[in-house]
Amino acid sequence: MAKETQGQFGVTPSAAGIAESARAAAKGGLPPVEKWDPPFCGDLDMRIARDGTWFYDGTPIGRPALVRLFSTILKREGERHYLVTPVEKVGIAVDDAPFVAVDFDVAGDPPALTFTTNVGDTVTAGPDHAIRVERDAETGEPAPYLHVRRGLEALIDRKSFYRLVEIGETAPHDGAEWFGVRSQGMFFPIIPASDLP
Repeated sequence: MAKETQGQFGVTPSAAGIAESARAAAKGGLPPVEKWDPPFCGDLDMRIARDGTWFYDGTPIGRPALVRLFSTILKREGERHYLVTPVEKVGIAVDDAPFVAVDFDVAGDPPALTFTTNVGDTVTAGPDHAIRVERDAETGEPAPYLHVRRGLEALIDRKSFYRLVEIGETAPHDGAEWFGVRSQGMFFPIIPASDLP
């Protein structure tokens, strides 16, 4: 895919090399990256944009299967993101969240919200997959997120967020009334009821 570049500890693996290792590690489901602690091999010129587009050497990666493969070996440590295999770890840049939730379905009683991400994950909001909303301090613009796995989140896209607002309700939360959504019996606050228009 590209030539190897010099990293902090020598030669940084190329994206093609990482992909080959990921293919070997991904047999049988999601690789157990949380159990791997390989040496850091430097940063790769790879970036995930806020809209979920993956770039390598400044060019969008046009193969969805390759993006999906890379997404399975993504690991977060503190505020940094890495692609990890059993033998190597390389840093990548993430503009916001590494995934985007592009749609959701509502089913069951009590209702469950099951989201689909841009890389093909399906995640049901609930005890292990919280929805949280951050608000821009200056504009008040909401940024909603869904926990996907291992500290990795998906930014919920605008159309899905509008749909969530349509099915939202007001309920007590932390001693105040909040507007939010329910999934698997859990209430996820979006905005204080007092701030509703």
